[in-house]
Amino acid sequence: MTASTAPGSAPTAPSATDVVLEAVGLTKHFPIRRRLRTLFTKQRAVHAVEQVDLVLRKGRVTAMVGESGSGKSTVARLLAQLVKQTDGKILLHGDVVHATGGRRFRAYCRRVQMVFQDPFASLNPIHTVRYHLTRALKIHHSEATAEELLTRVSLTPPERFLSKFPHELSGGQRQRVAIARALAAGPEALLADEPVSMLDVSIRLGVLNLLRDLRDRLNLAILYITHDIASARYFADEVLVMYAGQVVEGGGGEAVTQHAAHPYTRLLIASAPDPDRIAGAESEVEEVGGGEPPSLIDPPSGCRFHPRCPHAMARCETDAPPRLTVESNGDGPHWAACWLYDANTVEAAR
Repeated sequence: MTASTAPGSAPTAPSATDVVLEAVGLTKHFPIRRRLRTLFTKQRAVHAVEQVDLVLRKGRVTAMVGESGSGKSTVARLLAQLVKQTDGKILLHGDVVHATGGRRFRAYCRRVQMVFQDPFASLNPIHTVRYHLTRALKIHHSEATAEELLTRVSLTPPERFLSKFPHELSGGQRQRVAIARALAAGPEALLADEPVSMLDVSIRLGVLNLLRDLRDRLNLAILYITHDIASARYFADEVLVMYAGQVVEGGGGEAVTQHAAHPYTRLLIASAPDPDRIAGAESEVEEVGGGEPPSLIDPPSGCRFHPRCPHAMARCETDAPPRLTVESNGDGPHWAACWLYDANTVEAAR
C-alpha cells in the first residue's frame, strides 16, 4: 500500500509495516561438480548471487533489471524457496523463512507465488485450464472458483477458456492463466520472472497493465524481473540494477531510469532501443562501457564492473564499493555501489 499524501505535500516514504518479503545478504553459490576430485582439489563454484538486499512492500512493484546471466532469476527462485540459499536470510513479515519442503513450503507458497517466464513450459500440455485452476484451488483450500480467477485476469467469458488446452491459447492468454493459477493461493507477494519476455510486443503492455491492476486491487507486493529497463520505468515503483550477481544501483523508478548513476546502468539505458537516438548511438554505448560480462566462477576483485568501466580507478580493482547515496527524494534514497560517489574519492581526483 503506497503511503497517502495530503494535497500539495511531499510524498512520504512507505511504512515499515508494509514490508511483506525481505532479503538480507542473500547469497547463492552453485558448486561445480568434477568427475575426479582429490583431497587437494579446491571446490569451485559459480557465484551466482552475492550479498543481495531487497524489500518487497504491499501495493508496490520492485523491478530487478540486468542483462542475461546477472542472477536476477536466481534471486526470484531463492525468494520462492525453490533453491536454498548459501548464505543470508529471507524474512516474511519479519520472520526468518526455512521452507524448502513439506508443510512449511506449502504454507509459504500460499503467501508467496511465482510466475515463470515461459507460460507454455509452466502449464501441463495434457490438462485443461479448468484442471490447472481447480487443482491450485484445492491445494491451497481456496473458496474462489476457476471462473472468478479467469475473470480476475480478464479472460472473459470464463466458460470459453475452461475447457481449452494450453496449445489452444495464445501466448498472452497462457500467461494470464499462469497468473490466475498463482492468484488461486491468495498470495501477498508475486514474483514475476520475465513475465512478458516470451510474448509478442503487441500484447506485453496488456499483461503489464494486468499486473499493475492486480497490485492496486489486491494490494500485492510484486517483484518484476526483467532485462528491459524501459518497461521497468513504466511499471515499477522502485528499480534495482543487478550486475554479475550483485545489486549495483537502486532507487525510485524515475530516478534510476532518468538519472542513472552507475556506469553499468547508463550502459543498459544506452543499449536500449530508442527511436529518438539513432545517430551516434554506437559511440554513446562506447562512452559508457563495452566488453563482456565477467566469469562468475572467478569474478573480478573489487568492483565487478571495473574491467568494462570507462571511469575505473585503481581503487575499483581492489576494493568493492558500498552503497553510496546519490540523492534522496520522496521515493527514498537513490544510491549506487560506485566509488564515483564517494566524497574522499572525488576529493582525491581533484
